[in-house]
Amino acid sequence: MTDEKPIRAFLAIDLPIEVLNEIRGIQSGLSKTLQGMIRWVRPEAIHLTLKFFGDISGDDIVTISRVMEEHVNGTGPLALDVKTLGVFPDMNRPRVIWLGISGDVECLIRFQKSMDKKLHEHGFAKEERPFRPHLTLARIKEPKGLIGLAKIVENRDNYTAGHFDAGGLTLFRSRLTPKGAIYTKLAYFAFAG
Repeated sequence: MTDEKPIRAFLAIDLPIEVLNEIRGIQSGLSKTLQGMIRWVRPEAIHLTLKFFGDISGDDIVTISRVMEEHVNGTGPLALDVKTLGVFPDMNRPRVIWLGISGDVECLIRFQKSMDKKLHEHGFAKEERPFRPHLTLARIKEPKGLIGLAKIVENRDNYTAGHFDAGGLTLFRSRLTPKGAIYTKLAYFAFAG
């Protein structure tokens, strides 16, 4: 029996500060337009998540690192654009407001799918839902009484946070606190294709 505490972890592409600053501006504008029970994600907590593990062990980190070091070899940097606003699951039941990702998205989706398969071969649960690259801006606590969302989504193409080249993936630890999640970088895997 071990006293090791589980580590809540995920793999994501970190965003450059310029993109995060643009996102901060978009959120500021949206928060002035939208009214309702909305929780905005802190810009520094926004990542392009490719795989959420939940609770894992220290041994799992070693396994994930080994798998990822092999897996990133065939992938080169990905040119990505952050633009277009949307909601999940739909306008009738909005729960999440997000910014979309365009550019080398087909390569990103192929990479994520093969990465998920490789990790599954090493005992990690497979993703249930198809991967839809996005950045979560806000979570809607209560859709009733929400004012202004339809107009914002109608103008979805007006929201752009910039272009960046994703050079690799980061394995993050997520510690939940009353003030929100705190993220720590555990490992970085550079795209070396």
